[in-house]
Amino acid sequence: MGRSLTFIYGIVVYVIFLATFLYSIGFVGNMLVPKSIDSGAQGPIASSLIINLVLLSVFALQHSIMARPAFKRLWTTVIPQAAERSTYILMTSGALIMIFAFWQPLPAVVWDVRNTVLGTALTVLFWGGWLVVLASTFMIDHFDLFGLKQVCANLKKRQPIQLGFMEVGLYRFMCHPIMTGFLIAFWTAPTMTVGHLLFTFVTSGYIVIAVLRLEERDLIAQFGEDYITYQNKVPAFLPRFGRGAAK
Repeated sequence: MGRSLTFIYGIVVYVIFLATFLYSIGFVGNMLVPKSIDSGAQGPIASSLIINLVLLSVFALQHSIMARPAFKRLWTTVIPQAAERSTYILMTSGALIMIFAFWQPLPAVVWDVRNTVLGTALTVLFWGGWLVVLASTFMIDHFDLFGLKQVCANLKKRQPIQLGFMEVGLYRFMCHPIMTGFLIAFWTAPTMTVGHLLFTFVTSGYIVIAVLRLEERDLIAQFGEDYITYQNKVPAFLPRFGRGAAK
């Protein structure tokens, strides 16, 4: 890729990511999108379960394998270094789009608290979870996280400036607020169906395993004792306020 083409590629990928992110809110929340987590006719339960688990497994494998440093070193022998993050985001968006397109509804209701005080509270938490996800990306480096910083620096023939390890905003209270936001958004459904619960249970398990077993190992390798100290004083997902909070 030339520098200009790499830049255009990064911009296009970012637009695709934004569209995918917005669609995911409607998909999980059953609103404003042509196909959501509970829409459509139910097929055979066994085949629906298998299809949904395969879709979630494809996402988990893509998201985990492509995020590992060893894969990145191999991958950047094929594509430009500046396009590595954008390509990861593109593949992640593609895996999510596959879920949106082929997800099989399992509409049996586990709970339904719509039009109640609890239902209203869950709706507020749902939107709050997505807000935490988006806000947390800006608390660190949103444009680096989604590949724009890299393609912009490449266009200017510079190396992107890395901000390094920081304890800012919500990161002062929990190590992984982005993942906390997703967990909140996935679980706070006023109407929870079997299909939605399957999605929520599997993605929650993946988040916990991927973060605690893979991502934190990579962060320790990258930041060393600084991250170990941070990890020891700040919880992974649930904030700790008051005297025990990180200062």
